[in-house]
Amino acid sequence: MTAQIIDGAKIAEQVRFRAARAAADLTPGLGRVPCLAVVLVGEDPASQVYVRNKGQKTEAAGMRSLEVKLPATISQADLEARVRALSEDDGVDGILVQLPLPSGLDSNRVLALVDPAKDVDGLTVQSAGRLLAAAQGLRPCTPEGCVILAKEALGVLRGKNCVVLGRSLLVGKTAALLFLAEDCTISIAHSRTQDLPGLCRTADILVAAIGKPNFVLGDWVKPGACIIDVGINRVPGENGKPKLVGDVQFAEAVEVAGSITPVPGGVGPMTIACLLRNTVIAAATRKGLPIPESLG
Repeated sequence: MTAQIIDGAKIAEQVRFRAARAAADLTPGLGRVPCLAVVLVGEDPASQVYVRNKGQKTEAAGMRSLEVKLPATISQADLEARVRALSEDDGVDGILVQLPLPSGLDSNRVLALVDPAKDVDGLTVQSAGRLLAAAQGLRPCTPEGCVILAKEALGVLRGKNCVVLGRSLLVGKTAALLFLAEDCTISIAHSRTQDLPGLCRTADILVAAIGKPNFVLGDWVKPGACIIDVGINRVPGENGKPKLVGDVQFAEAVEVAGSITPVPGGVGPMTIACLLRNTVIAAATRKGLPIPESLG
Protein backbone atom coordinates (compact mmCIF):
# COMPACT_ATOMS: atom_id res chain seq x y z
CA MET A 1 0.00 0.00 0.00
CA THR A 2 1.21 3.51 -0.82
CA ALA A 3 -0.53 6.24 1.14
CA GLN A 4 -2.33 9.20 -0.36
CA ILE A 5 -0.26 12.33 0.30
CA ILE A 6 -2.42 14.98 1.96
CA ASP A 7 -1.49 18.23 0.22
CA GLY A 8 -1.56 20.74 3.07
CA ALA A 9 -0.35 23.57 0.86
CA LYS A 10 -3.23 23.13 -1.57
CA ILE A 11 -5.85 22.79 1.16
CA ALA A 12 -4.43 25.82 2.98
CA GLU A 13 -4.73 27.83 -0.23
CA GLN A 14 -8.43 26.96 -0.34
CA VAL A 15 -8.90 28.04 3.30
CA ARG A 16 -7.07 31.32 2.64
CA PHE A 17 -9.22 31.95 -0.45
CA ARG A 18 -12.39 31.51 1.58
CA ALA A 19 -11.00 33.77 4.33
CA ALA A 20 -10.21 36.46 1.74
CA ARG A 21 -13.70 36.24 0.26
CA ALA A 22 -15.26 36.39 3.74
CA ALA A 23 -13.09 39.39 4.71
CA ALA A 24 -14.34 41.23 1.63
CA ASP A 25 -17.94 40.34 2.47
CA LEU A 26 -17.44 41.55 6.04
CA THR A 27 -15.72 44.85 5.20
CA PRO A 28 -18.88 46.92 4.48
CA GLY A 29 -20.34 46.04 7.87
CA LEU A 30 -17.07 46.77 9.66
CA GLY A 31 -16.42 49.97 7.78
CA ARG A 32 -12.83 48.79 7.27
CA VAL A 33 -10.92 45.61 6.48
CA PRO A 34 -10.26 43.10 9.30
CA CYS A 35 -6.94 43.69 11.09
CA LEU A 36 -4.46 41.17 12.52
CA ALA A 37 -1.72 42.39 14.86
CA VAL A 38 1.36 40.21 15.39
CA VAL A 39 3.79 40.98 18.21
CA LEU A 40 7.39 39.93 17.59
CA VAL A 41 9.92 40.34 20.40
CA GLY A 42 13.61 39.94 19.58
CA GLU A 43 15.35 38.84 16.41
CA ASP A 44 15.02 35.07 16.34
CA PRO A 45 15.50 34.20 12.63
CA ALA A 46 12.81 31.50 12.51
CA SER A 47 10.27 33.78 14.21
CA GLN A 48 11.13 36.64 11.86
CA VAL A 49 10.48 34.45 8.81
CA TYR A 50 7.24 33.15 10.28
CA VAL A 51 5.97 36.65 11.13
CA ARG A 52 6.90 37.93 7.69
CA ASN A 53 4.97 35.07 6.07
CA LYS A 54 1.96 35.81 8.25
CA GLY A 55 2.03 39.45 7.23
CA GLN A 56 2.27 38.64 3.54
CA LYS A 57 -0.57 36.12 3.69
CA THR A 58 -2.74 38.53 5.70
CA GLU A 59 -2.36 41.32 3.17
CA ALA A 60 -2.81 38.91 0.26
CA ALA A 61 -6.18 37.99 1.81
CA GLY A 62 -7.23 41.65 1.73
CA MET A 63 -6.77 42.24 5.45
CA ARG A 64 -4.59 44.68 7.34
CA SER A 65 -1.36 43.34 8.85
CA LEU A 66 -0.02 45.25 11.85
CA GLU A 67 3.44 44.05 12.84
CA VAL A 68 4.63 45.20 16.26
CA LYS A 69 8.38 44.55 16.40
CA LEU A 70 10.00 45.00 19.81
CA PRO A 71 13.59 44.55 21.03
CA ALA A 72 14.61 41.51 23.07
CA THR A 73 15.66 43.95 25.81
CA ILE A 74 12.11 45.20 26.37
CA SER A 75 10.93 44.98 29.95
CA GLN A 76 8.06 42.79 31.06
CA ALA A 77 6.05 45.88 32.01
CA ASP A 78 6.58 47.59 28.66
CA LEU A 79 5.68 44.44 26.73
CA GLU A 80 2.53 44.02 28.78
CA ALA A 81 1.63 47.66 28.12
CA ARG A 82 1.96 47.16 24.34
CA VAL A 83 -0.23 44.06 24.38
CA ARG A 84 -2.78 45.78 26.62
CA ALA A 85 -2.94 48.69 24.17
CA LEU A 86 -3.64 46.33 21.28
CA SER A 87 -6.42 44.67 23.27
CA GLU A 88 -7.99 48.08 23.84
CA ASP A 89 -7.57 49.22 20.21
CA ASP A 90 -10.96 48.90 18.51
CA GLY A 91 -9.27 48.88 15.09
CA VAL A 92 -7.50 45.59 15.85
CA ASP A 93 -9.53 42.39 15.49
CA GLY A 94 -6.92 39.72 16.20
CA ILE A 95 -3.75 39.58 18.30
CA LEU A 96 -1.00 36.99 18.06
CA VAL A 97 2.08 37.05 20.28
CA GLN A 98 4.86 35.17 18.52
CA LEU A 99 6.28 32.50 20.82
CA PRO A 100 8.68 31.71 22.30
CA LEU A 101 9.52 35.03 23.93
CA PRO A 102 13.14 35.85 24.75
CA SER A 103 14.53 34.58 28.04
CA GLY A 104 13.37 36.56 31.05
CA LEU A 105 9.91 37.41 29.71
CA ASP A 106 6.83 35.65 31.12
CA SER A 107 4.62 34.55 28.23
CA ASN A 108 1.76 33.52 30.52
CA ARG A 109 1.44 37.04 31.91
CA VAL A 110 1.57 38.49 28.41
CA LEU A 111 -1.05 36.12 26.97
CA ALA A 112 -3.34 36.85 29.92
CA LEU A 113 -3.59 40.43 28.63
CA VAL A 114 -4.84 39.44 25.18
CA ASP A 115 -8.54 40.21 24.85
CA PRO A 116 -10.14 36.72 24.50
CA ALA A 117 -12.33 38.12 21.71
CA LYS A 118 -9.11 38.84 19.78
CA ASP A 119 -7.28 35.63 20.71
CA VAL A 120 -6.87 34.32 17.17
CA ASP A 121 -4.23 31.81 18.29
CA GLY A 122 -6.63 30.31 20.84
CA LEU A 123 -4.06 30.34 23.65
CA THR A 124 -5.75 32.28 26.44
CA VAL A 125 -7.24 30.50 29.44
CA GLN A 126 -10.68 31.72 28.36
CA SER A 127 -10.27 30.21 24.88
CA ALA A 128 -9.13 26.91 26.40
CA GLY A 129 -12.16 26.92 28.70
CA ARG A 130 -14.56 27.55 25.83
CA LEU A 131 -13.00 24.70 23.89
CA LEU A 132 -13.33 22.35 26.87
CA ALA A 133 -16.96 23.39 27.37
CA ALA A 134 -17.69 22.96 23.64
CA ALA A 135 -18.79 26.60 23.57
CA GLN A 136 -18.34 28.82 20.56
CA GLY A 137 -14.95 30.48 20.44
CA LEU A 138 -11.64 30.83 18.64
CA ARG A 139 -9.81 27.52 18.24
CA PRO A 140 -6.03 27.03 18.21
CA CYS A 141 -4.80 27.21 14.62
CA THR A 142 -2.51 24.19 14.32
CA PRO A 143 -4.92 21.67 15.91
CA GLU A 144 -7.80 23.11 13.86
CA GLY A 145 -5.67 22.61 10.76
CA CYS A 146 -5.10 18.98 11.75
CA VAL A 147 -8.85 18.36 11.89
CA ILE A 148 -9.41 20.01 8.50
CA LEU A 149 -6.70 17.85 6.92
CA ALA A 150 -8.13 14.67 8.44
CA LYS A 151 -11.58 15.57 7.11
CA GLU A 152 -10.13 16.15 3.65
CA ALA A 153 -8.62 12.66 3.73
CA LEU A 154 -11.41 10.72 5.43
CA GLY A 155 -14.59 12.76 5.14
CA VAL A 156 -16.74 12.20 8.23
CA LEU A 157 -14.60 11.44 11.29
CA ARG A 158 -17.40 10.14 13.51
CA GLY A 159 -16.52 6.92 15.29
CA LYS A 160 -12.85 6.90 14.30
CA ASN A 161 -10.22 5.95 16.86
CA CYS A 162 -7.84 8.91 17.18
CA VAL A 163 -4.51 8.66 18.98
CA VAL A 164 -2.77 11.97 19.72
CA LEU A 165 0.92 11.54 20.43
CA GLY A 166 1.86 14.52 22.60
CA ARG A 167 0.09 16.36 25.43
CA SER A 168 1.20 19.97 25.06
CA LEU A 169 -1.38 22.73 25.39
CA LEU A 170 -0.25 24.14 22.03
CA VAL A 171 -1.19 21.02 20.06
CA GLY A 172 -1.74 17.72 21.86
CA LYS A 173 -4.46 18.51 24.40
CA THR A 174 -6.32 20.89 22.12
CA ALA A 175 -6.14 18.55 19.13
CA ALA A 176 -7.65 15.78 21.28
CA LEU A 177 -10.58 18.03 22.24
CA LEU A 178 -11.18 19.09 18.63
CA PHE A 179 -11.21 15.49 17.39
CA LEU A 180 -13.48 14.59 20.31
CA ALA A 181 -15.87 17.29 19.08
CA GLU A 182 -15.96 15.38 15.77
CA ASP A 183 -17.21 12.30 17.69
CA CYS A 184 -13.89 10.47 17.54
CA THR A 185 -12.77 8.15 20.33
CA ILE A 186 -9.64 9.76 21.77
CA SER A 187 -6.43 8.50 23.36
CA ILE A 188 -3.66 10.90 24.37
CA ALA A 189 -0.24 9.26 24.43
CA HIS A 190 2.94 10.62 26.01
CA SER A 191 6.36 9.64 27.31
CA ARG A 192 4.93 7.49 30.10
CA THR A 193 2.41 5.63 27.97
CA GLN A 194 2.84 1.85 28.20
CA ASP A 195 3.24 -0.03 24.91
CA LEU A 196 3.19 3.12 22.83
CA PRO A 197 3.65 1.26 19.52
CA GLY A 198 0.71 -0.98 20.36
CA LEU A 199 -1.53 1.99 21.15
CA CYS A 200 -0.54 3.74 17.92
CA ARG A 201 -1.52 0.62 15.96
CA THR A 202 -5.13 1.06 17.15
CA ALA A 203 -5.40 4.50 15.54
CA ASP A 204 -7.57 5.20 12.53
CA ILE A 205 -6.19 8.73 12.89
CA LEU A 206 -2.70 9.21 14.32
CA VAL A 207 -1.67 12.76 15.21
CA ALA A 208 2.08 12.95 15.89
CA ALA A 209 3.04 16.04 17.88
CA ILE A 210 5.88 14.95 20.12
CA GLY A 211 8.76 16.96 18.65
CA LYS A 212 11.13 14.04 18.04
CA PRO A 213 12.38 13.44 14.49
CA ASN A 214 11.31 10.17 12.84
CA PHE A 215 10.04 8.87 16.18
CA VAL A 216 6.99 6.99 14.89
CA LEU A 217 8.09 3.97 12.86
CA GLY A 218 6.23 2.30 10.04
CA ASP A 219 5.35 -0.80 12.07
CA TRP A 220 3.57 1.45 14.61
CA VAL A 221 0.99 2.37 11.97
CA LYS A 222 -2.33 0.61 11.47
CA PRO A 223 -2.74 -0.34 7.80
CA GLY A 224 -4.87 2.29 6.08
CA ALA A 225 -4.62 4.82 8.91
CA CYS A 226 -4.61 8.58 8.40
CA ILE A 227 -1.41 10.16 9.76
CA ILE A 228 -1.27 13.84 10.62
CA ASP A 229 2.39 14.70 11.28
CA VAL A 230 2.71 17.98 13.20
CA GLY A 231 6.45 17.66 13.81
CA ILE A 232 8.91 20.12 12.28
CA ASN A 233 12.45 19.00 13.10
CA ARG A 234 15.75 20.07 11.55
CA VAL A 235 18.20 17.22 11.04
CA PRO A 236 21.43 16.87 9.03
CA GLY A 237 20.76 16.13 5.38
CA GLU A 238 22.94 15.44 2.38
CA ASN A 239 26.28 17.24 2.36
CA GLY A 240 25.63 18.33 5.92
CA LYS A 241 22.83 20.69 4.92
CA PRO A 242 19.89 20.70 7.34
CA LYS A 243 16.55 19.34 6.21
CA LEU A 244 13.08 19.29 7.74
CA VAL A 245 11.51 16.02 8.86
CA GLY A 246 8.43 15.20 10.87
CA ASP A 247 7.84 13.10 13.95
CA VAL A 248 6.95 10.15 11.70
CA GLN A 249 9.42 8.05 9.70
CA PHE A 250 7.80 9.03 6.42
CA ALA A 251 9.49 6.51 4.11
CA GLU A 252 8.25 3.64 6.28
CA ALA A 253 4.82 4.99 7.17
CA VAL A 254 3.87 5.91 3.61
CA GLU A 255 3.97 2.20 2.73
CA VAL A 256 1.44 1.32 5.44
CA ALA A 257 -0.88 4.27 5.96
CA GLY A 258 -3.90 5.15 3.87
CA SER A 259 -3.10 8.86 3.92
CA ILE A 260 -0.31 10.98 5.39
CA THR A 261 0.78 14.61 5.62
CA PRO A 262 4.29 15.39 4.36
CA VAL A 263 6.85 17.56 6.15
CA PRO A 264 7.16 20.21 4.93
CA GLY A 265 3.94 20.96 3.08
CA GLY A 266 1.44 19.31 5.40
CA VAL A 267 0.25 20.83 8.66
CA GLY A 268 2.53 23.88 8.51
CA PRO A 269 0.66 25.85 5.80
CA MET A 270 -2.64 25.21 7.60
CA THR A 271 -1.57 27.16 10.69
CA ILE A 272 -1.44 30.52 8.91
CA ALA A 273 -4.56 29.70 6.89
CA CYS A 274 -6.53 29.00 10.08
CA LEU A 275 -5.10 32.18 11.61
CA LEU A 276 -6.65 34.21 8.79
CA ARG A 277 -9.90 32.32 9.22
CA ASN A 278 -9.91 33.13 12.93
CA THR A 279 -9.26 36.80 12.22
CA VAL A 280 -12.42 37.00 10.13
CA ILE A 281 -14.41 35.20 12.84
CA ALA A 282 -13.04 37.53 15.52
CA ALA A 283 -13.81 40.64 13.47
CA ALA A 284 -17.41 39.58 12.90
CA THR A 285 -18.05 38.36 16.44
CA ARG A 286 -16.61 41.46 18.11
CA LYS A 287 -18.96 43.70 16.14
CA GLY A 288 -22.02 41.47 16.48
CA LEU A 289 -22.06 40.75 12.76
CA PRO A 290 -22.90 37.36 11.24
CA ILE A 291 -19.91 35.30 10.15
CA PRO A 292 -19.95 35.37 6.34
CA GLU A 293 -21.18 32.14 4.78
CA SER A 294 -18.34 32.48 2.29
CA LEU A 295 -15.92 31.49 5.07
CA GLY A 296 -17.16 27.93 4.73
